[in-house]
Amino acid sequence: MVNWQVTATTIYCDAVDDDVTIMVYRDGSVICTGHQKYNQSSPEITKLMNKKSKSLERKLECEGLECTRITQYKNKLFNEEKVS
Repeated sequence: MVNWQVTATTIYCDAVDDDVTIMVYRDGSVICTGHQKYNQSSPEITKLMNKKSKSLERKLECEGLECTRITQYKNKLFNEEKVS
């Protein structure tokens, strides 16, 4: 991945029970669409998360931008770059 600026992947995030897109920039900063959507405190999102949590019988909650899914993807990218 020579001269890359940003890369993205879409994964299933079990923390929010939804597909999310993770974007990693060359400087190491990240954006996660799940974090943008589920870290809000809007009544609609809260209601949706409570409903999903109840049906799955476990608490759903975004773990933030330092979650293991984001960290693993970011580490994978930068490790691949070191090998190249």
